Order: sequence, then C-alpha cells, then structure tokens
Amino acid sequence: MTLNVPGLVVMAGFYLLILGTGIWASFRSKKQENKCTGDGLEITLLAGRNINLLVGIFTLTATWVGGGFILGIAEAAYNPTLGAVWALMPVPYVLTFFLGGFFFARPMRENRYVTMMDPFQQKYGNVMSSLLILPALVADVLWVARTLVSLGGTMSVILDLPYVYSIIISSVVAMVYTLMGGLYSVAYTDVIQLILIFVSLWVCVPFLMTNPHSLDISLTAYNQTFQAPWVGTVELDQAGKWFDDFMLLALGGLAYQAFYQRILSASSYTQAQVTCFASSGFCLVLGIPSILVGAVAASTDWNSTAYGLPTPYDRDQAGSILPIALQYLTPPYISIIGIGAVAAAVMSSMDSALLSSASLFSSNIYKNILRKQASDREMQWVIRISVVVVGLAGTGLTFLDTSVLVFWLVGVDMSYTIMFPQLVCVLFFKVSNAYGALIGFMMGIILRFMSGEPLIGLPPLIEFPGCRPDAEGRLTQYFPFRTAIMILSLLSILLFSWLAAIIINKGLVPEKWDVFKINRKRKPSAGAAEAEKAKQAKEEVYEAKQLLDNTTSF
Repeated sequence: MTLNVPGLVVMAGFYLLILGTGIWASFRSKKQENKCTGDGLEITLLAGRNINLLVGIFTLTATWVGGGFILGIAEAAYNPTLGAVWALMPVPYVLTFFLGGFFFARPMRENRYVTMMDPFQQKYGNVMSSLLILPALVADVLWVARTLVSLGGTMSVILDLPYVYSIIISSVVAMVYTLMGGLYSVAYTDVIQLILIFVSLWVCVPFLMTNPHSLDISLTAYNQTFQAPWVGTVELDQAGKWFDDFMLLALGGLAYQAFYQRILSASSYTQAQVTCFASSGFCLVLGIPSILVGAVAASTDWNSTAYGLPTPYDRDQAGSILPIALQYLTPPYISIIGIGAVAAAVMSSMDSALLSSASLFSSNIYKNILRKQASDREMQWVIRISVVVVGLAGTGLTFLDTSVLVFWLVGVDMSYTIMFPQLVCVLFFKVSNAYGALIGFMMGIILRFMSGEPLIGLPPLIEFPGCRPDAEGRLTQYFPFRTAIMILSLLSILLFSWLAAIIINKGLVPEKWDVFKINRKRKPSAGAAEAEKAKQAKEEVYEAKQLLDNTTSF
C-alpha cells in the first residue's frame, strides 16, 4: 500500500481550516477583553462568561463526541463478544447532560466558580483540594491519549501515514490553536469540527450500507452469519456489568472539568440548561452512524475483500474497525471524507482536555496556592505551559496501547469511582469536610485497585459475586463493583465527616490536632460575613450587566 496523496492533501486542508479558525477566534478573544468585566483568567478559561448559546451547544457536544466516542461505539458494535447493546455511550450521555443541567449547573454558577475544583478548595483547603486534583488531571491526560489513538489508527489505515506522524501532527495543531485563544479558540473550532463530523459520517453511511461484500444488517442483527449477531445480548449474569458500564458513563462525565467549563462560560443559568439539553439530542444523533459502521463490519465477508482473512477481530484490530470498514468497503474518496470526521472528532475533544487540565493547574494550584499575586500575563504563560505539558504527556501514552476503549474506560473510571462522590458531597452536603473527603478518597482508590481491571491486565484481589473469566479468558467482575465502590466512597465521606465534626467540635481532641481547621471554618467572623454580602451584591450587578451586554452574534 502506498501513501494516499489525495487524502493527505484533504487532511492538510482540514488542518489549515481548523488552525485558521483558531487563530481568528484568538483575535476575537482579544477584542472581548475590553467588553468583559472578568479578569484575564476568566476570559481565557471561560470566554468572559459570555459564550454564545449556539456556540455553547456546539462546543459541549463536540467535547463529548470525540474520537473515542466515534471509534469506541463502532468497536463495541462490531466486537462479536459485545454487540450494539454494549455500545452505551450515546444514551448515558443524555442522562449526564440532564443531571448536569438540572442539579449541578446551579450551585456551580451561583458561586461563580472558575473550575470544578473551586468548591473543594474553598471548603477543604489547599492541601486536600490539591490531592483531589490529581485524579482529575490524570483523567484529562488519558482523554488526550484516547483521542490521539483513535486518529493515529485511522490515518495509518486510510492514508498509510505512519502512526507516529499522525499523532504528532494532530497533537501539535490542537496545542497551537488552544495556546492562542483559550476557550474562544476551542469553542469556535468546535463549531467547524462538529459540522464536519455530522456531514462526513452521514455521507459515508449509504456507501457502507450498499457495499457488495456485506449482508443486509437487518438479517445479521439476530442471526449468526460471519460472526455473532451484531445487536448482541445482555445475559442475566451480565446485567450487573452492563448496569455498571451505563452508570460509569452517565455519572463519570459529571466529574470532568470540561463539562463545567462550558456550563460556567454561559451568560446565565437558563442558557447553561438549554446548552445541556440540546447537546444530549445531538449526542444521540451522532452515535447512530458509528453503530451502523459496526453493524456493517459485523455483516461483512472479509474474505471477499482486499483485507482478506483473518478478520479484523482475529487480528486484534477491532479498535480500528471504523477506518478499516471505510478503507475496504467504500470508494477511496468516501474513505477520505470519513477520516475527516474522525480527525474533526479527535481535535474537538483533545483541545477540550488540554484546556481543562490547564484550567485546573493554573487556577487551583498556581494562582490559588503557589503565586496568589500572579499577574494576568504571567497566568497566560502558565496556561500555555500547562497545555504543552499535558499534550506531551497524552501523546506519550498513545504509544503504550492502541485500544480506544482502554483509555476511554480507565479515564472515566477514575472520574466515576473517585471524583464523582467527592463532587456530590462538596456541592450538596454541608456536613462534608476534608477528613471525610480524605477517607473517601483513599477508600475509593484502594478498593478500585483491589478490584482489578482486565483491560490493563490488573488481576482482582477482591472477587465480587459473579467474578469469572470472560469470553477472552480474562478474569472479570460482572457485579456492578464500580457503582458499589462509588456508593461506599460517598457514604464514607459523609460518615467520617460527621464523626470528625463531632470529635473536633466537642473538644474531644486538642484543637492543634485539627489539621484541616474545620472548627475555624465553622465560625466566620463578622467581617467575613460582610465581605460575603458585598461579594453577592457585586455578583448581582455583574449578572445584570451580562444580560444587557449579551448578544447573539456568532
């Protein structure tokens, strides 16, 4: 196979379009600086809390519909041991956005937080919040890795471009425009990328469905043909694992900084809700083409194609089934259009992960702990350096594994079992404090590692009911153990927070033992109360001005 020159030309044009959009958006962000009342950090990370409604919907949708979303769904639908019923991503995301819009958006916006970690820092202090930032940062790095893996595999199949070059080029382009304009650049490039994703995927579907090498997917949905039916099944003894995966995807997404970055950038709570609800519908629609690609691939006689035998699954290439199907089941010009969709999806998610992690480090660690007096110019450089470091770390991880689902599930797993219960407690339970958070954090990590993970070859030390080898011989937990760990972590946070408060407030231990100073935080001074009232008044004035200044310009 030779280098696909026309495909390279098309991809070069795509990258130039995205880069040009990012540069234009960076100039637009500079023009907004005089119009926004927020500081430079808010303008870079939250677009001055005045993002356009339509742009907000596009950027939130594009953040979730990434390369892992497109390739992961196709991989699950094609995999004969899974099937479409295990391609869960679109449906849980509806629940993610509705829960976020109804419950999580209000407390985050009312307190005018800049990042997801602000409530932890204000309530638990710098030490505990710094500890909790670590899993959030790791999840973002894994997010970068899984998006790049999806694009690297696609380009190597369709363009015959070396895997390394594909990943490095995409990583550099995403980092460049993210560095230049912050959330403005990310959001406006997401608009272009989401349009490309939608058009490209649906253009490819008719050619895939009518190719001569595949049977009608309605015949193979429930009948054994070239492999097991592509719809798949959820047996009674697998129901626990299916439920666990569903809840992992639905609730794990609520503990990502990228989600709150979009919510906090809206000009009002109502706009934030509309953004969430509209994005949920887009995720459903954009998940359909990937399911159809997996269904067609599962209905294909690969021996009659240029790909030949063994099948992609037997060659351990199920993770690249979407580009393989495009390459061997559609005309060359269609496969090039398809790679445009994957590239757009990858860029739209990668830039979000880069800015998300940069937000956490620059705002919660550098600005609030290391250099409280840092100027706006200094913070801009900190953000840029953070983007580069995270980009390089995520790029490096792509050479360790080529499965999109591995990075996808491990990253979301950390958010679900460790960060989600912490976020629920800090936002909705006044009793929570740093002592309970520390116990819950340690319990979540210890139980999760002891439960094992077959995707990374980690054997379980704790075997929950139903633990047994899967179809590939790997010892797997079929009990909803991650949901159980999440609940145990949440309960332990509340229980030990309550016990710690009783012990300290009743003077059962010396006051010097209260290392997290929770007793001091319960006794605000009169000056602090007045300062809080002044802050609330200032926020009300700001909200009123934002409503007056808000425009519908793109």
